Order: sequence, then structure tokens, then C-alpha cells
Amino acid sequence: MQIRAAVLHERGLPRPYAESRPLRIETLELDPPGEGELLVRIRAAGLCHSDLSVINGDRPRPVPMALGHEAAAEVVSTGPGVADLVPGDHVVLVFVPSCGHCAYCAVGRPALCEPGNAANVAGTLLCGERRLALEGRPIHHHLGISCFADHAVVSRRSCVKVDPAVPFEHVALFGCAVLTGVGSVVNTARVEPGSSVAVVGLGGVGLNALLAARVAGAARVVALDVLASKRSLAAELGATDAFDAADGCVVERVRAVTAGGVECAIDFTGSEQGLELAYAITRRGGTTVTGGLAHPERHVSLQQAGLVVEERTLKGSYVGSCIPARDVPRFLELFAQGRLPVDRLLSRRIERLEDINAAFDALADGTVVRQVWVTG
Repeated sequence: MQIRAAVLHERGLPRPYAESRPLRIETLELDPPGEGELLVRIRAAGLCHSDLSVINGDRPRPVPMALGHEAAAEVVSTGPGVADLVPGDHVVLVFVPSCGHCAYCAVGRPALCEPGNAANVAGTLLCGERRLALEGRPIHHHLGISCFADHAVVSRRSCVKVDPAVPFEHVALFGCAVLTGVGSVVNTARVEPGSSVAVVGLGGVGLNALLAARVAGAARVVALDVLASKRSLAAELGATDAFDAADGCVVERVRAVTAGGVECAIDFTGSEQGLELAYAITRRGGTTVTGGLAHPERHVSLQQAGLVVEERTLKGSYVGSCIPARDVPRFLELFAQGRLPVDRLLSRRIERLEDINAAFDALADGTVVRQVWVTG
């Protein structure tokens, strides 16, 4: 079948993207689903900084690539071997397909699935093949999803069935922003009631981490960002303190209000400066978590002796250390209860795929939290 999709042909084009147009709306050929795969209709897709990082070249990926990795969809048809989903089911798409049998999947760490990550780096589906083509030339898949399109073929291992009562534009956020942000708090950091938490970088993922810290019972939640508008939103969402991350005295200010630093600091800036700030405001014996993906050539500088004598913990968090089949339903239940109001992070709905380049300008400027393309 033929579909319309936003395709990246060249990384690193200059801004503004509304003029350079790195994403072209193309008519692609989409092959039918193979063994263990589904054809889905994309109903809503979120614009994430991970997409932007591919566009600007910070995350090297093969091109041409059909972008998009955070989405809600409706099952259209199933390939051989898929018996637990039927046409009409609603699903959230997860950007690391888990094979279910590698060493990491076997111990409950599907975010580290070796075949899944290998497929994502190669720009294929989990099976190692591509289902997209432009005039007979293969087009790479973005993280096994490629959801800036009206339809997609995805692995069953990239899908979690969801309650059809939840609007698609909200469900889409659970595929990346919620899993990554909330999971970093409850799974990676294991924040405890009464503790102190700081979130550095208040994009869609960081604000989800802030919401999760409140749900986890943190007594003090410190929000740090360079933009005043995001600090104000963080305060509305429950932050007890908010600081300008660019303030030269910010480390001293955070330490002053938290009696020497927070027990857990979580970085979602995607920069070495953000991680170093998060580490600097973590107290002795505390934990620093980073879920922000910087360019692979960037490095951080930490004092080794301090890591030892202060018994610090430094941890990475990918997909929020989640088990999607377990965590998506429980996070959706928190949303239904009003305890995880992720809908408040939805800045703008995009109605036309042709407006996607300008929308990435807004994301790069930091003037929005989460934008969602709603297909209707």
C-alpha cells in the first residue's frame, strides 16, 4: 500500500527548519506485515527531542529514514503468528522492541534487549528487514516505529494494548515521554516517600519525572531549567522549588534549600553540563540518574575520589528501565486516577503533517513541552 510519511534525507540542515525543511512529506510504499508484525493506522504521534537529535545530527542514524517514535495507533491487520491483537484494538507503540528471549529480556530488562537495540541502530524492524520504500529504494525505520506517517508496519514486540477509552493524543505520550520520565523515578531511581528529588531539564520527559516524584511521595521536588516558562509550569505541577539552571550560583542555592543537596537528581538535558549539574547537587550517599542522550562524542568530567568517599551512585536510565507490558497499564491507571496529569504537558496539537518542520523549530526553541500530531 502507499502511505504519506515524513522522511529525513539529510542530517544537520540549518535552522529554521521551516525553511530548510529537513523532513519531506513523501509517498512511500509500505509492504504488508510479516511474521509477528502488525499493520497499524497512526492516530497520534508526539514530537520528541530524540527525533530532533536525529534531525540535527546529535544522534547518528542511517538515512533516508521515516522519523517518529512516540505514538498511539489502531490495529488494521495482523501478520502470521499474531493471535492476541485484532483489528480495531488500540495500542501504544514502544521505541525499543524486546525480543523476549535474549539475556536482558530474560531477567526483566527489555530496554537493553540486544536484538531490539541492534535493529534500532540499523534502522530495521526487529526481524532485521525494512517494510518501507521510496520508488523502490529502501527507507529506514526510526526505532522500529516511523510514526510520522498515516500507517506503519511494526513488530508485535513494539506494541502494548491500551484501553480504547483513553484519547489517542494522551495515549501517544505513554510510548516515550511517560515511560522514560516516570520510569526513571519509580524504576531506575526508586524514589522513596519523604525523600528529596531534583529534575534538571524540564522538557516533556523531565516534567513527567517531576510528576512521578510527587506520586512517589517525595517531600521536596526541585526543578531546574534555563527557561522561566518551564520553571513556572513545574511549580504549577508540584515542584517545591525552581531554579534557573544557568545561574552561576545554582549549585549553592540548591544545596542551601536541601541541607547539602538532594538524595536523587535526575538529568534530562541531553548535555554534559546538565549531567554535571545534576551530579553537583546530589548529596553525599545520593543517586544521580541521567536519561538525556547527548552526542556520542561528548564526555563528562567527574571527581573519582568523591564518587568513592561520598559513596555516590551514578546511573543511566533508558526507556525508564521499564517493562512496557507491565508499566504502561499501571501508568495509565495513575493517569485515570488524576495522579499523573500528563495531559497538562500537551502544548499544541498539530493537524497537518506538512507543519512538522515548523513544529520542530518550536521544540528546538524550547517554547513548547509536548506537541502531538493528531491524524483525525
